[in-house]
Amino acid sequence: MINPISINDFISLPNAIPLVDVRTPAEFEQGKIPGAFNIPLFTNEERVIVGTTYKQVGREQAILLGFDLTGSKWSGFIKQALEIAPLMKIGVHCWRGGMRSGAMAWALNLYGFEVYLIEGGYKNYRKWTIEQFEKPYQLTVLGGMTGSGKTQILHQLQSINEQVIDLEGLAQHQGSAYGSMNILIQPTQEQFENDLALQLKQLDPCQRTWVEDESLTIGQRCIPHPFWDQMCDSLLLNINVPQGKRVEMLVEEYCVLDAGFLISCTERLKKRLGLEQTKLAVQAIEENRMADFIRIVLVYYDKTYATALSKRNKEGVVLVNIDRIDLVADVNKILNAIHSEQPTINDKNGN
Repeated sequence: MINPISINDFISLPNAIPLVDVRTPAEFEQGKIPGAFNIPLFTNEERVIVGTTYKQVGREQAILLGFDLTGSKWSGFIKQALEIAPLMKIGVHCWRGGMRSGAMAWALNLYGFEVYLIEGGYKNYRKWTIEQFEKPYQLTVLGGMTGSGKTQILHQLQSINEQVIDLEGLAQHQGSAYGSMNILIQPTQEQFENDLALQLKQLDPCQRTWVEDESLTIGQRCIPHPFWDQMCDSLLLNINVPQGKRVEMLVEEYCVLDAGFLISCTERLKKRLGLEQTKLAVQAIEENRMADFIRIVLVYYDKTYATALSKRNKEGVVLVNIDRIDLVADVNKILNAIHSEQPTINDKNGN
């Protein structure tokens, strides 16, 4: 049986069903529905040939060519589908729900699969993705200067069942000149948006959701503007961690990174740090004086954060002083701060 279904209804099915994307590997690499498997009907080169035939000769000749190119592949397609969906329930889509997904759905149905054919294909999924960013969310933004350990705090909040969107995790970048950590590879912009949209879909929109304070761009990826605008208008918990503790945590994080990578990233900050400070920072890296290196670059990052903070509505900012010695206690303090009428929450020592 072939069941045409909208992408929203498919995602909302009570029991997850494996989804197959029959577009080319190149299309799939550019952006996919999270969790989808790729069984390409055509190779990248074959799709170009079929498309050219469609435009220059006609639809019927393109269809015949398509069958010529895939004729020996169909048993392999079905075997792959059986590995992906042994219960023989499967979703199928192509770019816009046309001939490629229709042909695959026909073959799988003929074999005995129950097929859910995504109406409008991946093109409709992209429309659905953009719609998620337009919806209102109950955001609370976690801010603080570089080295405050915001990501660790987000993960702790998540562990106690708070709703969290980890934008840096989705973007595979830590949001600074050193943000790739010399190992992270960013997804395409399209995939970043797809992954974010699916996480937003899974939220309870009536409940609080935590996000880390970010600039509009995270590395080379851009936060969708409607969602970014909501972040800018939301309550900001500005956590204040002593500089010494921030330096200590950053040293621990950066000391394992390759010196060449750190030097290359630092030199890209030359216009912002200035020639003399850049030279001193590079020298500190070369001499393995990591704390000195961190203190130099923090001057720039702290100034940048202070500038961004000054542009926010002061009534929407709550300062929370934490010491980052006890993560659980710090998170409890942050949660209590949301409900406090005081603009400043002092730490245990009254600092």
